[in-house]
Amino acid sequence: MKIAGRAELSPRHALLIAELGTSHNGDLGKAKEMIAAAAQAGADCVKFQLVIADEILHPNTGEVALPGGTIRLYDRFKELELPPEFYAELKNFTESEGLLFLCTPFGMESARILRELQPKMVKIASPELNYTALLEEISQWRVPVLLSSGVSRLGDIEEALDTLNSGKGPCENTDSDDSMQVCLLHCVTAYPAPESDYNLRVLGNLSRIFGVPVGVSDHSLDPELVPVLALGQGACVIEKHFCLSRADPGLDDPIALPPPLFSRMAQAVRRAEEAGPEATLAELIRERGEAAIAGVLGSGIKTLAPSEKTNYSRTNRSIHALRDIKAGQTIAAGDFAVIRTEKLLRPGLKPSWAPLIAGRKAQRFIPAGEGIRFEDI
Repeated sequence: MKIAGRAELSPRHALLIAELGTSHNGDLGKAKEMIAAAAQAGADCVKFQLVIADEILHPNTGEVALPGGTIRLYDRFKELELPPEFYAELKNFTESEGLLFLCTPFGMESARILRELQPKMVKIASPELNYTALLEEISQWRVPVLLSSGVSRLGDIEEALDTLNSGKGPCENTDSDDSMQVCLLHCVTAYPAPESDYNLRVLGNLSRIFGVPVGVSDHSLDPELVPVLALGQGACVIEKHFCLSRADPGLDDPIALPPPLFSRMAQAVRRAEEAGPEATLAELIRERGEAAIAGVLGSGIKTLAPSEKTNYSRTNRSIHALRDIKAGQTIAAGDFAVIRTEKLLRPGLKPSWAPLIAGRKAQRFIPAGEGIRFEDI
């Protein structure tokens, strides 16, 4: 997998991504400070999230505890909405620092805004792996895709890759005439994720099963263990959340790496690339113990990790009512959306059913925010 102007992605020189997400909190000055710090710490790429709250969740989703107090999660996402010009500034500054700009859209409008920025690559977050319409849209861009696979099963990944490969023509912004390029990022959707849940031997199996390069999106707190072991299992991309301080108020700051720890990770990865996988593994076993290393490497069988099992069908997308729908009412296109379920609401039908919902009659009362199920229509 090759990005325009950059070397082939490979375990011999992994792409190191600093996930800034929304930790800038809409402050352009802080965002630039974070980008510069990430570059200094050894990042090759910085990633952002283009947030439009209504694309992600319903106001009735629930609350989140933050340092300033408890707030509705929907309201927190509303606070993170920013104009397209903000992201254009981020892209320009990121590239001026010699880094690759990467961003995650969460729905059709944020995807439209991002496409206008002409990114060289795009990232799909784990909860959107089953968001059929979004994947179909991005398949038309013909740019390389990083597809995160947290809280997913093999069948979910297969469907997502089939959808991404449904677009026509070769990738743009690459030095290759190959068809659609996708790198699958193994991920555990827990914050933080225990290192022992990572099952890193699955990387090679995923690459062989699906015929794609692989990487890891690491939510564990240890700056070195998962990234270095992942490299030895074939990871050509390593992503870690990045912050200036874990005491900052960003949603992901408590599990992110501040600059000294990100730098430590980057140096460990580069040393491992030089030493090679066998010598690196032997050194880690001496330092950490054989049992600990075996626990992180796991069985290689793709299953839901213990820390993310309860998130399945909740963090990923399903069809939800946007308003109260009374029994007998015809459901209009604007009455539902494909959003995340999260903790309080019930999951609905898979996103691929969305084109078949409009025009159906509700068989029973469907409260606003709740998932729409087969028995409801």
